[in-house]
Amino acid sequence: MKQIVCPISNEQVNESLTRLNAFFTIMLVIAGFVFNSVLFPLVLLADFYVRAFTKSKFSPLSVASAGLARLLNLNNKPTDKAPKIFAARLGFIMTLMVATLFLLQLYTASMIVAGVLIFCALLEFAFNICLGCIIYTFLVLPLYK
Repeated sequence: MKQIVCPISNEQVNESLTRLNAFFTIMLVIAGFVFNSVLFPLVLLADFYVRAFTKSKFSPLSVASAGLARLLNLNNKPTDKAPKIFAARLGFIMTLMVATLFLLQLYTASMIVAGVLIFCALLEFAFNICLGCIIYTFLVLPLYK
């Protein structure tokens, strides 16, 4: 099998916080469908935008994750930031699709995309598996060769 390649950078982030961000992502997507409200995906969309396209360390989910990490006394586990930024960009695209499909009242399509997003976030949260690296290896990297 081909070796998995992730984008790399010199910057580090706390792995515990990224896993908690994934947990909050799951909760916001589910809340959007439980309460039949596009507000939750829009909040998540804004959060993904901040994490994926700005230098700010203060996205709403990151602030909540940092607070929960302090409360739970979780250790700082440094990990490479680049794969997390790539995953946040994929999350932004998927959340944009969820919100758009929801607003167009295409609920089944919206739920399918949301299911994929939840699956990806669940792998990150529960098992520390980043599907962004797999997507990067098999879809993005071949385009650069």
